[in-house]
Amino acid sequence: MTAYEPARETAESAAEVVAPDADVLVVSSWLMGQDPPAFDILAWNGDSTRMPAAMHSFYLRSLYMRNELARGEMELAGQRLSLSDVKSDTYVVGAINDHIVPWHGSYKTGGLMGGSVRYVLSSGGHIAGIVNPPGPKAWYEAADDDGLDAAGWRRSNSKHKGSWWEDWTVWSDARAGERVKPPAMGSKRYPAVGDAPGEYVFG
Repeated sequence: MTAYEPARETAESAAEVVAPDADVLVVSSWLMGQDPPAFDILAWNGDSTRMPAAMHSFYLRSLYMRNELARGEMELAGQRLSLSDVKSDTYVVGAINDHIVPWHGSYKTGGLMGGSVRYVLSSGGHIAGIVNPPGPKAWYEAADDDGLDAAGWRRSNSKHKGSWWEDWTVWSDARAGERVKPPAMGSKRYPAVGDAPGEYVFG
């Protein structure tokens, strides 16, 4: 892919994320020409943005092929980026069945950041592990990164029932300021057309 090619279409990029679900995408959609059944995770995955070809190429080559950000070699507009310069606390989430970002890999983030890191391992896969609504199947493991390897970290922790969002709420509330009223939306020239999240969510 070159910078002169058109932007990646939403369906094409989304397929990269959920491609392992062969029954839904490969058989029903690609081979049979049928619309996939409606369910929450596929709807979440389909709500994506188009990515310019040059950005898509840079993203894949710099982050996936050469791992430049983790190596401290990534540059944007002449500025070299270093995760160790990030001194603020960081909350990192991995998913046990993530086929794109295996949790053992995302756990290594703790050794790259310059501040304290809390790592959370969630039930689910690449998307379900992040959406992670409370339910009978939802669970998570959470603890501050203490320098152990991934296997050692997990052995020292236990599962909690529910969604990791509950743990994040406690963590973020402790670091947030006082609650304030949100600013007014829109202006005379560009008035707000509706309340969030917008009518597009209704199809």
